This record gives sequence, C-alpha cells and structure tokens, in this order.
Amino acid sequence: MKQKAYDVIVIGAGAAGLIAAGRAAEFGLKVLVLEKMERAGRKLLITGKGRCNISNDSSMDEYFKNIFPNGRFLRTAFHSFFSPDIVALLETHGLKTQTERGNRIFPETNKAADVLKAIMKWIDNLSIHIRFNTAVVDLMIESGHIAGVEVNSGSGTEKILSKSVIVATGGKSYPATGSSGDGYKFAKLLGHTVVPPRPALAPLVTSGKEASALQGLSLKNVNAVLWVNGKKVKEEFGEMMFTHFGLTGPIILTLSRRSIDEIIKKNKVEICIDLKPALDEAKLDKRLLRDLDENGKRFLENTFKLWMPQKLIPVFLEILKLDGKTECHQMTSKQRKQLVYLLKNFRFNVIDYRGFKEAIITAGGVSTQEIDSKTMESKLISNLYFAGEVIDLDANTGGFNLQIAFSTGWLAGASAARAVSEIA
Repeated sequence: MKQKAYDVIVIGAGAAGLIAAGRAAEFGLKVLVLEKMERAGRKLLITGKGRCNISNDSSMDEYFKNIFPNGRFLRTAFHSFFSPDIVALLETHGLKTQTERGNRIFPETNKAADVLKAIMKWIDNLSIHIRFNTAVVDLMIESGHIAGVEVNSGSGTEKILSKSVIVATGGKSYPATGSSGDGYKFAKLLGHTVVPPRPALAPLVTSGKEASALQGLSLKNVNAVLWVNGKKVKEEFGEMMFTHFGLTGPIILTLSRRSIDEIIKKNKVEICIDLKPALDEAKLDKRLLRDLDENGKRFLENTFKLWMPQKLIPVFLEILKLDGKTECHQMTSKQRKQLVYLLKNFRFNVIDYRGFKEAIITAGGVSTQEIDSKTMESKLISNLYFAGEVIDLDANTGGFNLQIAFSTGWLAGASAARAVSEIA
C-alpha cells in the first residue's frame, strides 16, 4: 500500500469542500481534495433549478431566523465569510451577480455552471490537487489526532497521510450527486453523535384525490398554514404547486421541515390554503354576492372563473356538491358561505413526504454540540473538521443553505491551515 502526505485533506468537492480547500491553500499549504464522483460540484450545478441561488443579501439576524436548529452556532463562521465575501470571490474570478426578490443572490448569467466555473478558477490558481473517482473508506486516527485517510480508487486501497482532515461530504439529499451520507458514517465511527438525518425542503404527500386532479397547477400570492393536531403552528405567503402526489413549491417546502418532523412524531398534519389572503371572509362574501347578482343567468362553472383558475373549478364544484350548470341566481346563501369558507380554507391532510431523492437539503447530521463553532473542529478528534451539510444545520430556501456551506467551509479551511502551521 502506497503512502503519500498532505498538509490538509478535504473529503468532498462540493460547495463547502471547494471553499475549504481554497481557503486552506491560500496559506501556502499542500492541499488534496478527494471526490468519489467523476467531477466537482455536482449538487451545486442543480441548485436553484440550475440557476444557483448563491446566497442571500440579508442581515445576520435574518439568517439566524431561517436556520435550524441553532443558527447562532454560525456566528463566527458568518463573521469570517459572509454573503458579500462569496460575491466578491466570484466576481474576482469573472462572475457577476444580481440580487432578486427576497434578497436572493444569483449569477447574472442565470447558470449554476458559471458559479462552479468561477470557484474552480480560484481552485486551479491555487494549485490544489483534486482526485476524482476516489472514495474515502476510513479515517486514520493516532492518539486522538487525525493522521490521514484510507481511500479506494481504481488502483486499489491506499493510505494518505495528513495533518488535518476536513469532512465536507454533504448530506443525503439528491444521492445521485454523491451525497449518500458517508460523513455520518465516519463521524459515528469516531464517537460523534449524529442527529438522525431526514429530508428537509421536500414535497409533501397528501391524502385524497384533489391534489392529483390539480397536478401541474401553480398558485401565486396564496397563504399556506400548517396545522398540527388542530393547532396553527406556522404560515407562509407566496407560491406553491400541486403534484400527482400532493403539494410542493416554495412556501410548501418552507413548511415541510416542521411538517416532516411532526409526521415522524405521528402527529396529525394539515396544510390549509387561503386562495384569497387579501380579503377576509366578510369582504370575500360581499364580492361573491355582487358577482352572482351581476351574472344571474350565467352558469356557475362560468362565473367561478372570476374567482379561481380553470383547473380548480371542477374540484371545487365536486367538493361543494354543486352542479356547474346551475344558474348563479339559484345559488343559495348557504352554498355561497361554503364557497367562501373553501376559498379561505382549502385543506389537505398531509400523510407523508418525499424522500432524499427529491429533498433539497438534509436536516440532521453531526451534532453542533460536538463541533467548536469558532473553528469547525471536532471536540473529540484533534485536527478533524466538519463543513457544510454534514453538520446538523439546515435552512429555508433563499440561498441560506449554500451560504452555510461557504461560511463553514471557509472557517474550517482557515482553522485547519492554522493548526497545521502550529504543528510545523
């Protein structure tokens, strides 16, 4: 078995791993990145539907509100490298950015590939060695200190020595990109607590046939409320979409984290959609009454077009047990009140959630209680560091998750480099 030596080894060539490697190399150290896939940044390439929501131009306090379970763990990481810093790094290497609704930062080209290209340009300039198709199978420990890694590549098993190792293997979401939970396995073997990984920002599965009948319909400017055991616990305003199995879209994904945790606890979970959030029930009833009076001889199925998308009409008529060929003047006060209630309370029972193949991010991971927030170093093994999604941190949509990866990667890279310099 061959043995080589590096100052810093980074496991994983995703967003966190590449930033960690680049930062460590800026200290003039010999850095190796090990990636089991055939190329770098595979998950980065599909983020933001291929556009890559790089970061979010909000305050640190706003970040903390959007990160779970403990956003303040990232205070030092964010102070080390925050949204203006990743923007500056990318622009230095040829990529201009733009800020859109919700303070979301995207590349001007709207291409995730260009984000990866800019990062790789920085990496290449630092002469970092990256080995693809090389899977780490074990971490080498000597007297409580990291000593290197054992890898499996096409040429067989090999031990590679290193003074510092950074685990940036990602979570379990989108496993086709290489995120298969390797980092959790390494951490457990070393005695770390791993909070059970589960999908976050994942579509929700509902009972009944309504969602399936509405498959493909997108709704904008609606309010979605999450109910757990009959209690209102969270709400989001914005855009959503129906699928053959249930609900998805930005506001549903944001509600999904809490929804999934409650489903795992076997609690009753419901999502209630308010299709007319700008109107209370009294004002909505007044509007419906006016429209019904003005269209007295028209069929209900035609007048319903004034209140909802075409695809919703047959679903609403069936729920309300109304004949679409009924003339508007024949609609009773009771039926109108039922329609008002349904427009404000279109309710779905959530019975399950989609798996890691469809989840944007993974909740759970290596416990933050066993990681030094000021360095990203393991509290159990010296000179072992964690960065990115492998840590028990996840966030709402909007660029927050990628910024976590960039910030923890930067801090881990800097910390590992400083530790190596002290050893030397």
